[in-house]
Amino acid sequence: MEYNFSDKIQSVKPSAIKEILKASKKSEFISFVAANPAQEAFPIDEIERICQWVLTENPITALQYSVSEGTKHLNYAIKDYVTAREQNLIKDSDEILVVSGAQQGIDLSAKVLLNEGDYVLTEDPSYIGALNTFRLYNTKILGIPMQQDGVDLDIMENYLKTHKNIKIFYTVPNFQNPTGYTTSYEKRKAIYNLCQKYGIVIIEDNPYGELRFEGEHIPSIKSLDTDGLVIYVGSFSKIIAPGIRVGYVIANKNITQKIGVAKEFSDIHTNVLGQIICEKFLTTCNINLHIAKLQRLYKNKITAMENAIAKFDENNFLSYVKPQGGLFLWCKIPNHIDISEFCKECFNKSIAIVPGFAFQTDEKAECHHIRLNFSTPTNEEIQQGIEKMFKKIEL
Repeated sequence: MEYNFSDKIQSVKPSAIKEILKASKKSEFISFVAANPAQEAFPIDEIERICQWVLTENPITALQYSVSEGTKHLNYAIKDYVTAREQNLIKDSDEILVVSGAQQGIDLSAKVLLNEGDYVLTEDPSYIGALNTFRLYNTKILGIPMQQDGVDLDIMENYLKTHKNIKIFYTVPNFQNPTGYTTSYEKRKAIYNLCQKYGIVIIEDNPYGELRFEGEHIPSIKSLDTDGLVIYVGSFSKIIAPGIRVGYVIANKNITQKIGVAKEFSDIHTNVLGQIICEKFLTTCNINLHIAKLQRLYKNKITAMENAIAKFDENNFLSYVKPQGGLFLWCKIPNHIDISEFCKECFNKSIAIVPGFAFQTDEKAECHHIRLNFSTPTNEEIQQGIEKMFKKIEL
């Protein structure tokens, strides 16, 4: 039978990262592809204790239907947790909505704000999951080149001046995926002022913000919000576990109410057991101690990758700016090297890496970068993989 798929799904390709992951499942492969937490990052003992308590003391609550906005206990726990870490982030007019991971928060925000043909501003390069979401809604993406301290403000303002129907600016200001760059406080203020001037909603995606292993905390764009412009998307995927699929949206209640309606028709509610795990972890475990452990872990891992590059990259083939947190190293390779051929050569050596064009708003534009993930492989695999990458490399 010949199927007539919708125009929306016809225009969206599978994620290049997922395709590379599927192709590199063999045991001999060393993968620098996935944005997965390290295996040793999972608080397994605490989660086991919480699950035993739930299934012994309150199993029906975990197994029954729940409300779309999230359990009230998790909502309270998120509010206390977020406020303790950044006092000015949640406004009196805001509400918290629990979602099935940050990805759903991005998707539902797009669903309630965008019409076909609208424009979306994004960092360029940017998180591929967000880019494909915007593509799925048949919007036009305007990529703003990334600088080491955030987007190019001149180009951003020019877009705002010259294009009608720009509805959203999407940003990952902390240890951005894929570049690892962090938007400076000065640029955060300038971004907010521009979006305020032109009436643009900001989606501030912050999955990596707790994973800072160097430098000082920078206030969120949401903390600057006086007009209800910012949709703040948070996640427990990187600090507890991605498999439980729990994230949250903090935004003006007029927005969260619409997102809540869209969520009801999407999945009714987020996994209740996952919500209870997150709530109990926030309220009965030492979350600050756990996050400090993660920060030490990822600092150790990026150090292992830097040391391996310094040892085996004898010709300074890769250049990069060390991030202050997160999970990625964004590396530039020489301009005369074909990036697709380089990635294939690595693949033939059982090394999986992601070409930078996978994250570009225009995947056909010239690209000379690769993204290396340092969280998933062990330190030994990091050293082995980097060594194999540069062994007999064709420059």
